[in-house]
Amino acid sequence: MSPWNLLALPPLPEELIRRLLAPLGDGVTVRVPAGRDRAALLAALPEAEIVLGDWTGALVLDAEAVAAAPRLAFVQQPSVGVDGHDLAALTAAGVPLANTPGVSAVAVSEWCLAAAMSLARKLGAADAAVRAGEWPQQGLQPRELHGQRAGIVGYGPIGVACARLFRALGCEVSYWTRTPREDPGHTDLDTLVAGSDVLVVVIALSDETRGLIDPARMKQGALLVNAARGGVVDQGSLVTALREGHLGGAALDVFDVEPLPAGDPLRELPNVLLSPHAAGVTPEASGRLLAATVENLAAAVEGKEVNSVVNGVTPVIFRKFTQSPAT
Repeated sequence: MSPWNLLALPPLPEELIRRLLAPLGDGVTVRVPAGRDRAALLAALPEAEIVLGDWTGALVLDAEAVAAAPRLAFVQQPSVGVDGHDLAALTAAGVPLANTPGVSAVAVSEWCLAAAMSLARKLGAADAAVRAGEWPQQGLQPRELHGQRAGIVGYGPIGVACARLFRALGCEVSYWTRTPREDPGHTDLDTLVAGSDVLVVVIALSDETRGLIDPARMKQGALLVNAARGGVVDQGSLVTALREGHLGGAALDVFDVEPLPAGDPLRELPNVLLSPHAAGVTPEASGRLLAATVENLAAAVEGKEVNSVVNGVTPVIFRKFTQSPAT
């Protein structure tokens, strides 16, 4: 059998992509688009049988892109989030889309805890004051996380890991997920948002979750930690809540627009911890991500079931054409 045509979209040098995918051997022919733009993507799709997605979201498979890929049989997204891809179009075309759940759970949950602790203990403000020659030992008024109510929005692998870490610090942890559970820790979203001292957002972005969290409905003085996607939190409401002192602070690893544009009001607010969508970027998490991705791609080309298909299509990958559909 001839090698599968694999189109790799990650923003990495082509030589590095080929080295990372070398374990697939002769089972695939690896190509990359001619450029990092939509036109180059559409031009490369007609021959693509497998697409390795772009974790930045710059190159996505919307309905037009799926229509431009008649040979497409499988999409492997090297991230937990699959936002940007048109799942309905992929499903209608019979193309399974798989992600990599759990590979960044340790990294992201540790970031969420560290961010919450930084906000609660006012580490950024303390550092800045000392560097400026001040000594506000009594003026900062930090608080402990122990005994605080921590609410977690989303309870996949990352949410579960967050709950474990916050409980270890003595927090009272509850959570909300879209799938109701017979668990005393599960509560409704309104109660969670209104009653949490620390609200940790780690739920996937979808049409259902866009704008899900309105910071104006949070508890006075509460802390918000968002490591999900910027669109899950109403960013305009967040800016207002921070400016007016309704929230005690916010730690943000994700934003509506990334990178965060010049002039964005979040850049100017002192009670915000900003991070460049790097909560899950550790060598350990990257190693798990690479292993899961290569394992799934190998299963696809070998006719085995792939893991973590998110759009309900059969996890066994079938080749659509044995030769170019134009011949």
